[in-house]
Amino acid sequence: MDPGRKRRAVRRLWTAVAAAFALPLSMLAASSTPAQAAGVQCSVDYKTNDWGSGFTADLTITNRGTDTINGWTLTYSYSGNQKLSNGWNGTWSQSGQSVTVKDVGYNGTIAAGAAVSTGAQFSYSGTNTAPTSFVINGTTCAGAHQPPVTVLTSPKPGAVYSQGDAVPLAATAAAADNATISKVEFYDDTTLLGTDTSAPYSLSASSLSVGSHSLVAKAYDSLGASAVSTPVGITVASGPALVATPSQLGVQQGKSGTFTVKLSTQPSADVTVSTARTDGNSGLSVTNGSSLTFTPSNWNTAQTVTVTAGSSGTGAATFTASATGYSKATVTVTELAAQKAYDARFLDLYGKITNPANGYFSPEGIPYHSVETLIVEAPDQGHETTSEAYSYLLWLQAMYGKVTGDWSKFNGAWTLMEKYMIPTHADQPTNSFYNPSKPATYAPEADTPNEYPTKLDQSVPVGSDPLAGELKSTYNTDDVYGMHWLEDVDNTYGYGDTPGGTCEGGPTAKGPSYINTFQRGPQESVWETVPQPTCDAFKYGGTNGYLDLFTGDSSYAKQWKYTDAPDADARAVQAAYWADVWAKQQGKGSDVSATVGKAAKMGDYLRYAMYDKYFKKIGNCVGPSTCPAGTGKDASHYLLSWYYAWGGSNDTSGGWAWRIGSSYSHSGYQNPLAAYALSSDADLKPKSATAAGDWSKSLSRQLEFYQWLQSSEGAIAGGATNSWAGRYATPPAGTSTFYGMYYDEQPVYHDPPSNQWFGFQAWSMERVAELYQQTGNAQAKAVLDKWVKWALSKTTINPDGTYQIPSTLHWSGQPDTWNASNPGTNSGLHVTVADYTNDVGVAAAYAKVLTYYGAKSGDATARSTAKALLDGMWNNYQDSLGIAVPETRSDYSRFNDNVYVPSGFSGTMPNGDAINSSSTFASLRSFYKNDPAWSKIEAYLKGGAAPVFTYHRFWAQADIALAMGSYAELLE
Repeated sequence: MDPGRKRRAVRRLWTAVAAAFALPLSMLAASSTPAQAAGVQCSVDYKTNDWGSGFTADLTITNRGTDTINGWTLTYSYSGNQKLSNGWNGTWSQSGQSVTVKDVGYNGTIAAGAAVSTGAQFSYSGTNTAPTSFVINGTTCAGAHQPPVTVLTSPKPGAVYSQGDAVPLAATAAAADNATISKVEFYDDTTLLGTDTSAPYSLSASSLSVGSHSLVAKAYDSLGASAVSTPVGITVASGPALVATPSQLGVQQGKSGTFTVKLSTQPSADVTVSTARTDGNSGLSVTNGSSLTFTPSNWNTAQTVTVTAGSSGTGAATFTASATGYSKATVTVTELAAQKAYDARFLDLYGKITNPANGYFSPEGIPYHSVETLIVEAPDQGHETTSEAYSYLLWLQAMYGKVTGDWSKFNGAWTLMEKYMIPTHADQPTNSFYNPSKPATYAPEADTPNEYPTKLDQSVPVGSDPLAGELKSTYNTDDVYGMHWLEDVDNTYGYGDTPGGTCEGGPTAKGPSYINTFQRGPQESVWETVPQPTCDAFKYGGTNGYLDLFTGDSSYAKQWKYTDAPDADARAVQAAYWADVWAKQQGKGSDVSATVGKAAKMGDYLRYAMYDKYFKKIGNCVGPSTCPAGTGKDASHYLLSWYYAWGGSNDTSGGWAWRIGSSYSHSGYQNPLAAYALSSDADLKPKSATAAGDWSKSLSRQLEFYQWLQSSEGAIAGGATNSWAGRYATPPAGTSTFYGMYYDEQPVYHDPPSNQWFGFQAWSMERVAELYQQTGNAQAKAVLDKWVKWALSKTTINPDGTYQIPSTLHWSGQPDTWNASNPGTNSGLHVTVADYTNDVGVAAAYAKVLTYYGAKSGDATARSTAKALLDGMWNNYQDSLGIAVPETRSDYSRFNDNVYVPSGFSGTMPNGDAINSSSTFASLRSFYKNDPAWSKIEAYLKGGAAPVFTYHRFWAQADIALAMGSYAELLE
């Protein structure tokens, strides 16, 4: 999720760290405890997407009673000639005008206050009047009160104001169901600026600081419902400035494009603005608007500058607007080949993503997980970030270099990552005490959070680390060069573990702070985590900081600990590979060579992800004490596992340090393109003597892994583990194996099951497709041939260009035990699609699979479906911030979930929130009550309809832009 995922390792007093990770970014699902419903109380929300001759209907059923609904049948009727075509998330049937929908088992239980969604497609002619009554299990449901509609009409997105000038905020608000609007609040991110209780709703804000601001309006109605507007990003400049929009523009050969210019503040006299090309491609020139006059009356009215591209040549140029007494404004215009409309789309979306006013980045330039703050999935707050986001930033900037020829942004993104996401020596100060012959002390993983803390067991044999010595001799350092996975960018929690060595600097620390969350077994969802610092100095938490929540030891030492997400590091290598390829095509390989060398170094350390958690031998590893310790590389499974982690004491005078791998390997984490690059690309081969050989073997092993996990239908199943249940337990009899590792349908986490998200399918197959496109690898093609056929059969492109792709997958059976010389057919391993989605990020990744596969194989359906998905989201789902669709978040019923804390533990978060046996997800995060969207959660928790959010996730926007660029490169 994720985006993005939940990862964990075992926590450690001094030799094992807790690794924690995030759920892929669209994966979380509510869980509930079934109970027999005494009487149904319900509401049904009904929404359509209508294209004139047909429509899709999306229905959300909310249980408004106090008892669980166990099994449901929904009935309603149309008044016209609507005819059912197909349905999802329910068994749909129609008799005349009457429609019946029955649950499909997995969604039959609706907990009190929870909701489920179902949907269908219909055809019709004439009018399409919505049904007026819905019945669940024979009981007529109340109509759901709709929240007000709120739109922030001023300022305009991307506007620039001068410091001290009044920023005019204005909003429209309309109530539903005969309610009235009681007030409108205006926010700067989560800070309340002011309130207006009567229309027209407005506020003048003159105290905004210099920098970027994300503004929202929040309307309340007389029935207690509320809703926030889409955020509007603006910039406040330190003085008078010119404003040019957009900042990025693509112009195809022989055509013209335009951008606008205006002033940030009212002048006292006329101002002449001159615009000209100041560097770059001479084939681009200003053909209209080179000199513009602004008066005291029209200063805020945008005027147009036209740029025309010549009939030949490509590349970027900078156009600068200047005027006496005003800060300059620049626009990057890129001349594209005549047919490259999708590159123009890439630049359009790239401009929205990178516009500081749109809110995707922190003041330091760090990509947030999402523009919105109230989001819980992998990170538990939207302005956290992940190593995943950094890796997508690298990939986005690599594509920018391909399209424009400017590689400074790619190099700058790697520098940013080194500064803020790769721990420095000051962050990992005691690695010199690490003993590779005793890398970590064993601690068993438990099934549920309430079984923690678990005790360390030094009697269990652990293997030796064969990488440490080689890495130290190669790089002359004991430090590990890999990204930590999670960062509190705005220091919202207040730990203040600032990159560069500040340990628990506290709530007043400025800028990003390393944090951790997941720590306690496969059943610990994001809703059950206790956030904690990566450097635990016992300043917050309990007597021993947070350590005794996880390990039951006799004494504790202050310590640091980090966890690497191997899929993110591998994606960073993947981005560097493409940067290297594309820069060389432009004759600019030297521009990126230094950064590509750093990616090779990251790949060297990424080999820790190939090892069993405690460096035990791979294969048939049962019993903590009887499974033998590894020696050398017999502890390597050569796959990308869920994490690797490292840590040590804070005492630099007499310290200790530890390192662990991971025994779990998930299909969604593999990256054969990165393995190919690290084993075969001269610029990306790591410097260590055995690294290229390890990655060559990993490439082969990963492709075998996909083949082993491919279901009869074509989808890729979960993965394998060398440590059943995380404690080398005995697996169920008959469990199939892959090189002695046991098949695991849901590796690492179970709430929700880790392989139910279709996004993992798209992410991993996209990497296989890139490998196939680059090398023609026959093994990769065989896996793709079957997977693409299955995925296409589950994809619907509607007449209006909207689409439905798989969302949740259900699995049965298991693969055949792997035999490399005679692989089985996996006739007993099956997948079904439980429900469908129009998720834009997943659709983009899926489109990239089809693009790379279609380009190499010539498959016409793959090519046309890739185009249809990209056109569908571009034409139907754009807004001022990017491309996004509404999401109903019934899982947000879990804000009040209990978080297990042992009865003897008592402590506080940095802001004073209590940590004790009564803690809940929300009570540990009281800052959420100040979020402008919080009232939507409150209303839901009190029995209202499941809240609907439209999220702008950084990874998703980047993936959409990348999909456009990939299509332009390969198929346009």
